[in-house]
Amino acid sequence: MSRIFVSHFLGLEKPARVVTLCAGVMGLAVTYASPARADDDADLALIKEQIKKLEQKVLVIEQHRHPGRSLSAHKEVGKTRQTVARAQSAGATHANGQTAFASNDDNTPVEPQPVFSDDRVRSHSSRPFLHLGGPDDTGPQPVAVASEDKTSSIDLSSSSPLAITQTAVDHLPPVFSIGNISVRLGGFLELSNIWRDSNLSSGPATAWNNFPYANSPNHGLSEERLSAQLSRFSTLLEANPTSAIRLQAYIETDFGGSGGSTNSVQISGYVPRLRQGYFTFADKNWGFHVLMGQAWSLTTNYAKGVLARSEQLPAVTDNNQIPGITFTRVPQIRLTKDWGEKYWLSLSIEDPQATVGFSSAMSSGGYLPAVGNEKVGARVYYQNSGGALLNPETSYTDNPAPDVVLKGAVDTSVGHYEVFGLARWFRSVIQSPGAAHTHKDTRFGGGVGGGMTVPLGTPKLQLAGNVIAGEGIGRYGPTLIPDTTFNSRGQMTPIPEIRGALGLIGHPTSSVLLYLYGGVEAAGRKRFTAADGNQYGYGVGDLNLAGCDVEFGTCNAQTRTLASFTAGGWWHLLDGHYGSVMSGLQYTYIRKFAFGGNDGFGNSVNPATTGNTVYVTFRYLPFQQ
Repeated sequence: MSRIFVSHFLGLEKPARVVTLCAGVMGLAVTYASPARADDDADLALIKEQIKKLEQKVLVIEQHRHPGRSLSAHKEVGKTRQTVARAQSAGATHANGQTAFASNDDNTPVEPQPVFSDDRVRSHSSRPFLHLGGPDDTGPQPVAVASEDKTSSIDLSSSSPLAITQTAVDHLPPVFSIGNISVRLGGFLELSNIWRDSNLSSGPATAWNNFPYANSPNHGLSEERLSAQLSRFSTLLEANPTSAIRLQAYIETDFGGSGGSTNSVQISGYVPRLRQGYFTFADKNWGFHVLMGQAWSLTTNYAKGVLARSEQLPAVTDNNQIPGITFTRVPQIRLTKDWGEKYWLSLSIEDPQATVGFSSAMSSGGYLPAVGNEKVGARVYYQNSGGALLNPETSYTDNPAPDVVLKGAVDTSVGHYEVFGLARWFRSVIQSPGAAHTHKDTRFGGGVGGGMTVPLGTPKLQLAGNVIAGEGIGRYGPTLIPDTTFNSRGQMTPIPEIRGALGLIGHPTSSVLLYLYGGVEAAGRKRFTAADGNQYGYGVGDLNLAGCDVEFGTCNAQTRTLASFTAGGWWHLLDGHYGSVMSGLQYTYIRKFAFGGNDGFGNSVNPATTGNTVYVTFRYLPFQQ
């Protein structure tokens, strides 16, 4: 009779479970009824341990019996539920360091599952529309009671730690949920101190190609700035309609924008800007992935696969990365297929823009120098000022089609490897000499590239590298060497370029990351000779560059090569339930070389300049606990 009562009370039907529970309860009764002894503390500890085991068994059986039961039906184990959320994000551990698991009916372990695991179907039973924690927190989970020990959500063993390069929001538990959608918050508050040995009037993003030659008063005029603009906030929304389908939406913002009234005189009121904002769909059974929105370009190197938030971004402090890296963040539509999450093929349609370089001033609607026997050159239109919802203070090129990127990647036991192709189109509107009307002209550009992330015999050391070569690819690098120039007929001609970087990332301890990077970007020539006998275009060789080394002299030098060396590191200072504190230090040296010219007397001149930057960063990451 008592057996039937217990079964009815707990909602159980299997006698074996009841026998187990009854035996445990009787054991508690015997222990409690024993005569008083001097070692009551030991007995009390034993009783508490047995109670925990029984509560754990109840949780497992209740989960099997009522997987969709609301929190109110389990309020007797409310304290256990608080530790479950920690176990989902860090893994339940005993004091001896071993992972704790619950058990099935056959006493086999059940591993703790992350919220919205691909291997579980979301329950759609009744629950509050808005509540703290993830949707699965409305009922007990089959995990053991966790101790206070935990693992930090900041993983510095990676070659591109998300907590540094982005916000690591994927590794955090949900803060709250809206219906069946979990909401995770990430980000950090940052204070950076930037020092440069030449004045660029730049914030926490260095315009590497702007380091001046000796003719500028800013050359050798050091610049020092404090900035909190890179403080960042992100939100990840996630839902799993089935065990195979995952829906995610991600938005990331900082304060790197500036408005018409922005200044650093009184309030340093820099405005929020969109870094990333996209949604994704993934079907695990088919290995199919879709991304739509603004994200890192598919040309960016990846550490694993080709999915969003797995990019191989250097763990550098400067917001403009380092010379030699291929990257940009743009609106795009991306389709990806994986085979066993080992082989990847991805196609991305991305927002195009072009940068234009010419040896003399050439505004849109202006005339090129005449060639041959002509008295006037072609008139060229190639860009316009921003209109509705675009920046009216800048110009946008005329784009006939989006950029297209096709990438293949493979993940192996000896590293990640990838290759890709980039296709671009450039358009100008031309009024030829003597013509009454204009005509449109479109030119093709692009390139091929690759990347790798390789462990060097130990988890404490990795090698990461990328390279791309082609024509019209300047926009995809931090130096911003021009994509195109003009030929004598007004057609936009892509400039040949090669770009590459190689980095060594080390992890001497779990709280320290060190890195060394070298990078280079180099451009080729695209030029023509006009009727006046002078060369025009990009990479011309007959400019008078004598003034580049004379203060207040005239210097129209065009960048041929920019090389860089970067060394830096991060130190994870503090970590706990209050969040984490990190500090970063970085030094970058650049050397810029121009295409050669002359001094006006037939002697060759090859201008060059150098730049040095030191970057000190402190970050408080309140969500990384």
